Amino acid sequence: MPRERIYIFDTTLRDGQQTPGIDFSLEDKLVVLGLLDELGVDYIEGGYPGGNPTDTALFSTRRETLAIFTAFGMTKRAGRSVSNDAGLQQVLAARAAAACFVAKSWDYHVRVALGCTNEENLESIRQTVLAARDAGKEVLIDCEHFFDGYKANPAYALACAETAWTAGARWTVLCDTNGGTLPGEIAEIVRAVTKTVPGSHLGIHAHNDTGQAVANSLAAVDAGVRQIQGTLNGIGERCGNANLVSIIPTLCLKPHFAGRFETAIDAEKLARLTHVSRAFDELLNRSPDKQAPYVGKSAFATKAGIHASALLKEPETYEHVPPESIGNRRDVLVSDQAGKSNLLANLGRMGLDVAKDDPRLDALLRDVKAREAQGYAYDGADASFELLARRALGTVPKYFDVLSFRVIVEERDRAMVSEAVVKVKVGDQVYLNAGEGNGPVNALDVALRKDLGRYQGFISDMELVDFKVRILNGGTGATTRVLIESRDSKGHRWFTVGVSPNIVDASFQALSDALIYKLVREGAEAV
Repeated sequence: MPRERIYIFDTTLRDGQQTPGIDFSLEDKLVVLGLLDELGVDYIEGGYPGGNPTDTALFSTRRETLAIFTAFGMTKRAGRSVSNDAGLQQVLAARAAAACFVAKSWDYHVRVALGCTNEENLESIRQTVLAARDAGKEVLIDCEHFFDGYKANPAYALACAETAWTAGARWTVLCDTNGGTLPGEIAEIVRAVTKTVPGSHLGIHAHNDTGQAVANSLAAVDAGVRQIQGTLNGIGERCGNANLVSIIPTLCLKPHFAGRFETAIDAEKLARLTHVSRAFDELLNRSPDKQAPYVGKSAFATKAGIHASALLKEPETYEHVPPESIGNRRDVLVSDQAGKSNLLANLGRMGLDVAKDDPRLDALLRDVKAREAQGYAYDGADASFELLARRALGTVPKYFDVLSFRVIVEERDRAMVSEAVVKVKVGDQVYLNAGEGNGPVNALDVALRKDLGRYQGFISDMELVDFKVRILNGGTGATTRVLIESRDSKGHRWFTVGVSPNIVDASFQALSDALIYKLVREGAEAV
């Protein structure tokens, strides 16, 4: 029997941005687009064009995505024509192949929030779908508060879903907006809806207020829906949205789902899941959840003892899926072999062909573990990891030596000014570079890149995009981890990491790695 298709709709950049404490910059959103394309989701909801300057800028500056890029908005306001609804017109004009509109489907909210009649709300849904289809958009209608609305007035909630479907919406999405519905209720209600709207045109949008958004989403699939909406690492307002990082491997690896359904995420993309999850956490400047399902650092960790002994003989004894299938790794404290397969996979993606029995591989693995114990995190700093691996394999050319550097921070005319001096040796030539910036890291960056002699042409289009600091163990003398994002004129972006009790030293490590990685990527030759 052919498997049915399940579509993955990511709303990290829209619904996820409602998470308390998260406010994506335009640069952040562009990075997330890259991570989502790397993972292979079907739809990416970019935000509300016209709703705020960042979202508006994203729709005008983003690169093309493999996923269907989707604009978000509201259905037409009652009492206005389509042409006279400014918000709707901005969505219709947005550079996006699809448009997702939120529609009230609980008659209580129609009365309280919209202040119109039930019939007027249905007409707004219908006209919005028709207008978006006329504009060449694939149309999604998010039926807000659908499950609560269905419990209060089943006939009206169904009428909202049916109106969207009959008007031509590709997807009618059933939203558990308050996140209070339980899996059994979800399944029962979805089965009832499929008698009116085909499951092949139904989606589920679950919130996690009872901790069951993933379970609710999977229950909805069992009951008939064929699109799942969610976010990376389950971010979202209040308790978050359905966590796609847990849902995707369940769909792909668990026989109950994998035997009946297929997604656009093949084995190669699935193996990037752990990297994408942790890189996203690094972008948010927060520690990844070590006990997160599938991708957590402890998800496949086993201490010494009978479990470890059995695991080494037969991994299936204590692993529900192979950790390498989602890009994670087994961590058995008594084994020097822990993580080698994951390491080989990472090296292969970098184009580094290393034999399994190469002794340099064991040395690299020990180095990675030792550095991780010091505070380095390479899941969000691929460029630094690649340099670490290439150094272990002897494939990083010698470009320059930093002989010394210093940074001075002082107050001048009630303004803080930083100055940095870096002494660099390139071949036989020594360069003494000075730079000034609005902070010590900015000053170091300016000084380090001011003059690298023969290599200056390779780095002239490079710039520091983002800088994040995390204190790892508390106190003013604590170890500090710095994550730096760089980019160049070709559109390449890379992340580097530095760790030290001294924030300036940690920053300089990350800055140096960023420069060297750029030179390696450009194929610069050694002195």
